[in-house]
Amino acid sequence: QVQLVESGGGLVQAGDSLRLSCAASGRTFSSYAMAWFRQAPGKEREFVAYISRSGGKTYYAESVKGRFTISRDNAKNTVYLQMNSLRPEDTAVYCCAARVLGSPTVVTASYDYWGQGTQVTVSS
Repeated sequence: QVQLVESGGGLVQAGDSLRLSCAASGRTFSSYAMAWFRQAPGKEREFVAYISRSGGKTYYAESVKGRFTISRDNAKNTVYLQMNSLRPEDTAVYCCAARVLGSPTVVTASYDYWGQGTQVTVSS
């Protein structure tokens, strides 16, 4: 089992940058593929980015491609989401998720463990 704790959210202006972190407990962090999802008020949770166990493969939602970068440091049991050129429509609670099976997927139900989330608010 793994516990996930996100940090780094906040209130920023459009065009600014933020870096989110997700710290994982346990010794087997490198056994999990990781992803970031987000949920805006009144909307369903949506996929943002995925990274494989080794970090060698990444996938992004079209809405964030070219602006967001997912990365991981297995020595620190942490996954990151660098968010640049933020827009008001990026406002949401951002959650990280861990998947035991490594294959990439955007399906929420395919992830086994979730963090509580961190709020990102982008003002115009």
